[in-house]
Amino acid sequence: MWSKSFSKKVSSVRVQDLWKVWSDVNQWHTWQTDLDFARLEGPFVAGNSFLLRPKGGPEIKIQLLSVQENREFTDLTRFPLARMYGAHEFLEQDGELEIKTTISIEGPLAFLWRKLVAEDVANSLPAQTEALVDRVRNG
Repeated sequence: MWSKSFSKKVSSVRVQDLWKVWSDVNQWHTWQTDLDFARLEGPFVAGNSFLLRPKGGPEIKIQLLSVQENREFTDLTRFPLARMYGAHEFLEQDGELEIKTTISIEGPLAFLWRKLVAEDVANSLPAQTEALVDRVRNG
């Protein structure tokens, strides 16, 4: 299994406000410039899936594996003979809030999907995290 994490500590941001933005999948394209759209029908809960299309890419179905409001969610993207996970966490300690995302991929063709998709997703995490914080701070 391959994985890569990015984390950023922030202050003056409430976890509830971050969660409100993160869990509103249908608005992701308004703050993530690399998306054409993301669409979730139904609530942001484990077991539901959403469709996402990166700019210049195909439409992808992503399943929510676990969701703990204001704490974490993990999603799963299935590829032929590989699975990519996105673990998104909010960790509060000492008056600061850490936003941490880990992308991991496993399976017989993980090496291929790592090169085709997972590395780009992981490399976009700093910009995505900044955009999330900016969206919360600036509306």
